[in-house]
Amino acid sequence: MTTTTEAASTEKTGARTAEAAGVITGARERIDALDDRIIGLVQERMAVSAVIQQERITSGGRRVNLSREMEILGHYRGALGKPGTALAMTLLELCRGRI
Repeated sequence: MTTTTEAASTEKTGARTAEAAGVITGARERIDALDDRIIGLVQERMAVSAVIQQERITSGGRRVNLSREMEILGHYRGALGKPGTALAMTLLELCRGRI
């Protein structure tokens, strides 16, 4: 017999059993925690990038170093494939021009 709580849990997760719903719920909680960590790391990366840009500009250089950006794109592409390039582009966009 399925309880109302079990039915709601399986409906919310798309699972067909209460056991699967429990696994999915736990995994989703872990993903949420990982997402929070990723967001924090991206914010930290943005802050470090701002320091680099400020020092580069203060010393008479350009705000963006295209050869360095190409290195970053290659690194992400090598580690994650084509979607890694898109991810790196998004990170670079977030980190440019914050000063």
